[in-house]
Amino acid sequence: MSAEDQKHPSRRAVVLVSGGLDSATTLAIARDQGFDCYALSFDYGQRHRRELEAARNVAEYHGVIEHRIMTIDLRAFGGSALTADIDVPKDRVETEQQGDIPITYVPARNTIFLAFALGYAEVLESLDIFLGVNAVDYSGYPDCRPAFIDAFEKMANLATRIGVHGRHLHVHAPLIDLTKAEIIQRGLALGVDYGLTLSCYDPDSEGRPCGHCDSCRLRAAGFRDANATDPALSG
Repeated sequence: MSAEDQKHPSRRAVVLVSGGLDSATTLAIARDQGFDCYALSFDYGQRHRRELEAARNVAEYHGVIEHRIMTIDLRAFGGSALTADIDVPKDRVETEQQGDIPITYVPARNTIFLAFALGYAEVLESLDIFLGVNAVDYSGYPDCRPAFIDAFEKMANLATRIGVHGRHLHVHAPLIDLTKAEIIQRGLALGVDYGLTLSCYDPDSEGRPCGHCDSCRLRAAGFRDANATDPALSG
């Protein structure tokens, strides 16, 4: 860490980068706001581990200061189609997607990820954490809602040395109120290369998206509504 970087710790930000469309856009937004970005990704036993390769590519493309990949094993608990031997739902109609919390929800995942990001931020003396949760096209996940983000930020400022010393840490969710189309339009305006990203819950062995899971369908609808072509599917 350079002496110049040490002079401006408040401009460092920890950005959760999964390798998907939303986190790539969030990273671009943080960079556009002038933050020096430290990317954090997780190898948590997910069936779509190919997203980590995408995360590396996205982090490199956006010139992050550092990119760390933490290894934790949420397969020990299971309870999700992403971390257990449960089929990923395919070709669900819109009414099904708006029903109960889907089986692709990973129990407490964002709480766990944010806890790691909080520890990383404290070490960096950073006051800012960014993540790409979305409350519009969010597949019904409870840890993607504004109430959750607000509650975690309050907890973070109670549970840390930063908070005790009167410095307020912010959890930024810049996509929280945007549709998928609006997210894509924002990212394209910021120069995001969506060809580097992977959104699929169940890609094949070559990393190609299935095109039928909820995440693939939300992504396809987003590009369609944004009047844009998904570069991950072209060529």
